[in-house]
Amino acid sequence: MRVGMTYDLKDEYLAAGYSSEEVAELDSEATVEAIEKALRTQGHQVERVGNVGGLVQALASGRRWDLVFNIAEGMRGLGRESQIPALLDAWGIPYTFSGPELLALTLHKGWTNAVIRAHGLPTADFWIVSGQDVVEEIDLPFPLFVKPVAEGSSRGVSARSLVRNRRELREVCAQILETYSQSALVETYLPGREFTVGILGSGRGARVLGVMEILCTSEGDQTAYTYENKQQWTARVHYALVTDEKALLAADLALEAWQALGCLDAGRVDVRLDGQGRARFLEVNPLAGLNPESSDLPILCHKIGLEYDMLIAQIMNSAVARAKSTGLLSEAVV
Repeated sequence: MRVGMTYDLKDEYLAAGYSSEEVAELDSEATVEAIEKALRTQGHQVERVGNVGGLVQALASGRRWDLVFNIAEGMRGLGRESQIPALLDAWGIPYTFSGPELLALTLHKGWTNAVIRAHGLPTADFWIVSGQDVVEEIDLPFPLFVKPVAEGSSRGVSARSLVRNRRELREVCAQILETYSQSALVETYLPGREFTVGILGSGRGARVLGVMEILCTSEGDQTAYTYENKQQWTARVHYALVTDEKALLAADLALEAWQALGCLDAGRVDVRLDGQGRARFLEVNPLAGLNPESSDLPILCHKIGLEYDMLIAQIMNSAVARAKSTGLLSEAVV
């Protein structure tokens, strides 16, 4: 099968003058190489396409593929993850992972919380702060947790994100509004254990791969999975595969959230316990990182004995089955 690969390469944006934090969500050459190798091992013909600009040029020149393996995060705007899937939809080319409407929704953590709650699933109480005047209207009890509403890789999450009074709330919200040019999400702080749940598949066919607890070492920030913790995970974080009662409750909630949102192929759902030990939806990542060494989903898969090439194969199998069911991919294509 002819497979295109779309991605945003971190080194290209660093060379263009972006900072290391600005490109934190983007992929390394090691990730692209690992996915390409796994696809070629499965017998596919692979063409690197690159970012949205590369895709536009490729489509305009008439290049086509049976399916695109898409891991592009995008760089601009709240719809940045949706740009490549939207283009591929317009050209009738199937691809891995969720579509533009879902990626636009889930990038915005506040809107995602609202949809999750509409399905009767629990989240922390929350408030979306679009301007400093909104801060004074918030009537949630302290402590609160504040982060950018539409960032990944824990960008904008630090020890300062846990605020204990109105003054701190004003300061952190102002910093997010100015630095990230987007709203802040203010949530009731969840002080309990944090889990990330790996999911494989789409719709009612989706299943939980496993539950991994995020544990901070003595060097890490203890309040949350902060940007510093994530960037220096080998020293600051320990990942443990867990199967106890609370972990199973987190798994159930994660799968319900995945299916309620309509996420496709594979990804992660993060869950945290509140002060009473009850599981609360934290966020979903339907375009999860796939670095074979440092991304949470591959780490979890390695712990359960699902090696990297097989993870990529199962993602492809899910996407191919969907494409065939909708007629975008011929049954004759292998």
